[in-house]
Amino acid sequence: MSIQWFPGHMTRARRQIQDKLKLIDVAIELLDARLPLSSRNPMIHEILGDKPRLIIMNKCDLADPEATAKWLEVFRKEGHAAIPVDASSGYNIQNIQVEARKLLEAKFERLIAKGLKPRPVRALIVGIPNVGKSTLINKLAGRQVAATGDRPGVTKGQQWIRVGSEMELLDTPGILWPKFEDQLVGYRLAVTGAIKDQVLNVEDIAFYALKFMSAHYWERLKERFELETPLHDIEDPNEIVSIMEEIGRKRGCLVSGGRVDLEKVSGIILRELRAGKMGQITLEHP
Repeated sequence: MSIQWFPGHMTRARRQIQDKLKLIDVAIELLDARLPLSSRNPMIHEILGDKPRLIIMNKCDLADPEATAKWLEVFRKEGHAAIPVDASSGYNIQNIQVEARKLLEAKFERLIAKGLKPRPVRALIVGIPNVGKSTLINKLAGRQVAATGDRPGVTKGQQWIRVGSEMELLDTPGILWPKFEDQLVGYRLAVTGAIKDQVLNVEDIAFYALKFMSAHYWERLKERFELETPLHDIEDPNEIVSIMEEIGRKRGCLVSGGRVDLEKVSGIILRELRAGKMGQITLEHP
């Protein structure tokens, strides 16, 4: 299955980001800690150019901590500041303003030397859909200023948001890129909910998720769903389907004739994986 999703408002968002770059001091690039590479939009990298950048690995509570540490090292070696956060709980968000200010120390020192008063850091926050931008902004602002939802495409426009006395944030809609050269990128994004389920074949996505979990986190999968089906060869599609059917029978996803409703069980698998009910999982490693 080929996965693509590029609504019209994302095209507008790209133009709007380009127009606002001259107004900002630093870009805050928000990634999903479970898939730091696949959730890193190459279009955003191209748009931002050499603008100072702070990389935020959000949803770190759902990701494998060892993998997160390795990814942070990768981004820092690239020359970017990078920190893990969990926007939902507020974990480590206090360091966002600190790190952003550090990136601009030299710039603000020059302004002060010219006799100008320090002003708030102007930051642009960018990322793919459903990566947690609105949740993070609300936490930083300490109030409900951005619409949130557990689905992509909630934010449709841009708005400036004051964060305390030291930062002003420009929120932008999440944007994907028009074509995934590597289809695995599309599958990983779909597994985490970055692409609307309504435009996908959820059975294909759940099949990919089960295959990945079987290969890398089999014991967690087995424990979560109390599986009895033995695993011999993850490359055999029939084995993955057997696992899916066993999960369906255990969760009561049956239709007439005792057959398993694969669409229903696929939804259960994806919801539980996204909610972290199978433990801390990272879908790609450096």
